[in-house]
Amino acid sequence: MKILILGAGQVGSSAAEHLSREESNDVTVVDTRTDILRELQDRLDIRTISGHASHPDVLKRAGAEDTDIVIALTDSDETNMLACQISSTIFNIETKVARIRSASYIRTEGLFNLEAIPVDVCLSPEQLVCEHIEQLIHYPGALQVLKFANGEVRLVAAKVNKDGSLVGQKISTLKEHIPNTEGRIAAIYRDGQSLQPEGDTIIRSGDEVFFIAAKKDIRAFLSEMRKIDSPVRRVLIAGGGHIGVRLASALEETNHVKIIERNPERAKIISEQLNKAIVLVGDAADEELLLEEDIDDVDIFCALTNAEEANILSAMLAKKLGASKVMALINRPTYADLVEAGTIDIAISPKQITIGSLLAYVRGGDVVKVHSLRRGSAEAIEAIAHGDNKNSPVVGKKIEDIDLPHGCNIVTIVRGEEVIMAHHDTIIEKDDHVILFLTDRRNIAHLEKLFQKDNVLTK
Repeated sequence: MKILILGAGQVGSSAAEHLSREESNDVTVVDTRTDILRELQDRLDIRTISGHASHPDVLKRAGAEDTDIVIALTDSDETNMLACQISSTIFNIETKVARIRSASYIRTEGLFNLEAIPVDVCLSPEQLVCEHIEQLIHYPGALQVLKFANGEVRLVAAKVNKDGSLVGQKISTLKEHIPNTEGRIAAIYRDGQSLQPEGDTIIRSGDEVFFIAAKKDIRAFLSEMRKIDSPVRRVLIAGGGHIGVRLASALEETNHVKIIERNPERAKIISEQLNKAIVLVGDAADEELLLEEDIDDVDIFCALTNAEEANILSAMLAKKLGASKVMALINRPTYADLVEAGTIDIAISPKQITIGSLLAYVRGGDVVKVHSLRRGSAEAIEAIAHGDNKNSPVVGKKIEDIDLPHGCNIVTIVRGEEVIMAHHDTIIEKDDHVILFLTDRRNIAHLEKLFQKDNVLTK
């Protein structure tokens, strides 16, 4: 697939890195910053073009005439929308994805269609990050909460602690602990290494466990992994940018929310946008300010500024001063050790969260949803099974007879309204939504062939 990425910022560079790793993709990146393009080209097997993302001559030089999908990820909504318009009108590119940050554009009905602005997919990293944090607040103790099948099924990551009921027990005893529930363990990471979960696998304290369950059973499964944290009441947010304000707006009706913003003018603007949240002017890394705001009584401190070093420092300080849990926006993988060392409870990676939404549109099979996990080393995928037992590699077959790639497990099947936890003898039917966990992304091409849209068995 020929993919044209417009914008080489954090999200664009991350998209280029992920998509160029897959052999079937031919990736070109456009940006005005030649130094960033040079660094990307040195690191990745991609083509780069220097120029403005919405200029027709630049798009033509970038190969827009025979491109399959354009992904406009510049910092300007207007540039992204215009680039999609030109990609459609002049170059007839089939699929157009645009990063849209402004809620005003997103809320305007009828704005994005072929007759108006031809954007097939509006991507808002800020909104995706906000929703991600909301899920973590709703399910205290979880490291990730990912939705499948319109939210009826969820994949949850949790760090097992010594208070978990399943610690020291075999996985096979899980059903005895919580009868009348639907769920299963999809993957286990121990000391950073993937461990294939079997019935006789014993859960240990410190394991990072991914389990999938029906929405109603999430808390029951979490209680098996760790002592359930108390419900979140008080939230303190550092940073009044797009993400911080969206999160405050989403939580202010149900939680006691305060937001710290350095810029007095910005603080005044967001105070007028919010109804109940309290806006404070100051530095989130100011110990005196945090103590004044009773940081030791805060359930969650969220460091959401645009500077990840500032996020790390303020989150570490908040933790030291007694905040129950701290989260920080962190993009650099080199900083992940801070999280693994326990200094920061949860690292939020905007580019990691965003890339999953992009991957769903470039996969070769009929893929509904993709979630990137473990800093991009693993994926959870929802794909649709097509065809019949004569021309499909999966339909009409037991799971144990399907040629799944190494490191891939089918964990759940959604059939209409029914949620089925997969077993070795479960038979896949036509139009089933199949949820898979893949611990080795190098095998994604093999997996895509199993769910080809054309329903023809690849030989």
